[in-house]
Amino acid sequence: MEKRLNRWLWALRDDLWTADANPLPPSVWLRWLPHGVVLLVAFGTTVANVDQFGDGYHLGTEYALVCALAQGAAVGVALRWPVPAWQLSTVVTVVAAMGARTQLLATAAPTALVTGHAEINSPWPWGPPGLVAHAVVLFLLALRLRTRVAIEVLFLTALVTWVMQGLIGAANYSSTGMLAVAVFAGVVLLGSTMRGRREARTQLVEQAGITAEERARRTLLEERSRIARELHDVVAHHMSVISIQAQVAPHLTENPSEELKENLQGIRQNALEALTELRRVLGVLRSEHPEDPHGIAGPDDGTAPHAPQPTLARLDALVENTRAAGLEVAVEISGEVRPFPPGVELSAYRIIQEALSNALRHASGSTVRVELDHYPRGLQVRVINSRPARPAPPSPGAGHGLLGMRERAAMLGGTLMATETSHGGFVVVAFLPRSEAPALPHNSTGTTGEQAP
Repeated sequence: MEKRLNRWLWALRDDLWTADANPLPPSVWLRWLPHGVVLLVAFGTTVANVDQFGDGYHLGTEYALVCALAQGAAVGVALRWPVPAWQLSTVVTVVAAMGARTQLLATAAPTALVTGHAEINSPWPWGPPGLVAHAVVLFLLALRLRTRVAIEVLFLTALVTWVMQGLIGAANYSSTGMLAVAVFAGVVLLGSTMRGRREARTQLVEQAGITAEERARRTLLEERSRIARELHDVVAHHMSVISIQAQVAPHLTENPSEELKENLQGIRQNALEALTELRRVLGVLRSEHPEDPHGIAGPDDGTAPHAPQPTLARLDALVENTRAAGLEVAVEISGEVRPFPPGVELSAYRIIQEALSNALRHASGSTVRVELDHYPRGLQVRVINSRPARPAPPSPGAGHGLLGMRERAAMLGGTLMATETSHGGFVVVAFLPRSEAPALPHNSTGTTGEQAP
């Protein structure tokens, strides 16, 4: 209970002990008219309070003028700083009410002269102008701050009213405490409702904009898919026919010359290369995110599904792309290099690719070392990066790449470990057995809970 009370008091302090600006925005249709109305109310309540404090409570000209100007200023300040405005208005009300209390008690003395003191049945502790001014301040506060802050302010205002009227009290006055609290509750409710309506309207506009963007994106993807289908059904078909005809043509001619064979072979080779490039273009068209800033994106980078799967033979090209992206990479190969099954080579390539991509995103300026150790039983892959030169920006979805690497290793019956090094870097170590045996039903993915470098 005590801890909960302390948390509430700290929250109350954070909400109300602040001078943060929350300016009233211009109206959509009327622009600055609401600001002018508030300033007009501030002027009117100032003039009315001078009369109330001076002639109604007989507080003296200087006393009445200072209090009236302070409460009028609170209304104007509420246009930009609602919490300080509420604090000022509350303090002025308490000071004026305590001054008026002295005059009201003086009228109750048996030998006191009524002349020169507050009139009997004067409205107290809230005079009508002060009640209006404070209501405007509360309305502007509830219109722009969270509902919790508005409720806290309303509660403290009611508490101050109860302390002045119920605990301290006065004599020969017309009670305005209940009326003031009811009016303040009404304006706070109205302001909070209008604020909620404005926020709901803003969210609706934002959602409509997101929906329009999503519709435009979907339309674009559908159009790109239609273009991809047309290219695949027409161009790819004709290029395949050209390739087959160029391959068959030498067999249809008796004793073809070497020059003819070379030309037909060139035609077939060009057709196959055109088909490969066409498939890549189709993959880009069908991809939702065709761009790849580093040129080493993973298997979901929009490459064509029918393109040849990469192997370790393409490791040099991958490393060169990474170096071109600004990362220093060194490659070390040990052991007797032997060919591996396609699944092992593909998984090794993808693991290195993802590790280098993580280093680019999360360890800018570091040095990366790629180690390939060939053993009779399998291949060990180790990618180590040094401490980054600068802190990495936050990256959404961190850890998904590690999960994919583990799944690739586990699919082959291998293991993968990813963890931080003692020098502030990161290391990914995987062992892929030579035989593509299915993984045993146990956790062989190394340590858990780590994140991408």
